[in-house]
Amino acid sequence: MSEYLPGIIWLVVLLVVNAFFVGAEFAVISARRSQIEPKAEAGSKAAKTTLWAMEHATLMLATSQLGITVCSLVILNVSEPAIHHLLEIPLGLTSLSYEAISIIAFITALLLVTFLHVVLGEMVPKNISFSVPTRAALILAPPLVMVSRVVRPVIWTLNGIANSILRLFKVEPKDEATSAYTLDEVANIVEQSTRDGMLTDTTGTLSAAFEFTAKTVADVEVPISEMVLLPETATPADIQRAVAGHGFSRYILTNGDGEPSGYLHLKDVMDLTTQEKFTQRVPGKRIRRLASAYSGSELEDALATMRRTGAHVARVFDAKGNTTGVLFLEDIIEELVGEVQDATSA
Repeated sequence: MSEYLPGIIWLVVLLVVNAFFVGAEFAVISARRSQIEPKAEAGSKAAKTTLWAMEHATLMLATSQLGITVCSLVILNVSEPAIHHLLEIPLGLTSLSYEAISIIAFITALLLVTFLHVVLGEMVPKNISFSVPTRAALILAPPLVMVSRVVRPVIWTLNGIANSILRLFKVEPKDEATSAYTLDEVANIVEQSTRDGMLTDTTGTLSAAFEFTAKTVADVEVPISEMVLLPETATPADIQRAVAGHGFSRYILTNGDGEPSGYLHLKDVMDLTTQEKFTQRVPGKRIRRLASAYSGSELEDALATMRRTGAHVARVFDAKGNTTGVLFLEDIIEELVGEVQDATSA
């Protein structure tokens, strides 16, 4: 029986090695950069190596597949025959013929090795990597990187051949595992988590954020016809009367052609209290500039423009360059967080 012991030992060793390659393969794919990067920034060498592995995912997959293939072949050629002949010993005590014993032992050994290989060498490590991807990646990715460097010429050759075949079919290979979610994926995750009771969105802020990305400036702008407009020659007294009559704190100023040219906030003229300043035109340096936004552009693009220019109000124009309305920063914010209790739009 001792002559078959090496084959049994090889079976155990190869199952462990095969499990390592399977676990490492799925860990590199399943792990998220957002979980690994903080550890790498904190100085973890394992995390830094794991990030490198994720950035060279195809190389890691090629290494894993090579290791799995080699383990499978060696198991079939070394361990299966050992178990086969070991089973022939008790079967030989029966009255079965040599041919029947050989066939039964072969089928039993093949089924046993296959079962162990699939369950212990494949399914168990795969499920572990799926269950704790970050921990599995930090443990398994560094040694996988070491193996890939040892067999680098073979791996790069195989990887190059595989990528060339992909390009023949007009598919561009990717080296880095996808570690970020698309907008639709995030929306689906939030929807599923809310349905399962794992997440609550009582204010509707999350839902509004996804809807926000699909809206354009035209969906939120205030038409010119609905605006309270004041001329560029407006005085603090005019602003005071407008506030008393309409209650808004921001007012659009127009030039001689009736086009929006700037805007004033109530606080811009509150210190002009003397009789002379109160009845004279507001100084030009106090008039705030308007940003500009195309009516067909996405709302987040308009928000980026307003943040960049520091303007809280933007003139909206159409494809012909004609002014169609005004976009207020508060209206954009309300698309995300709901109604803002601040009367700053006109």
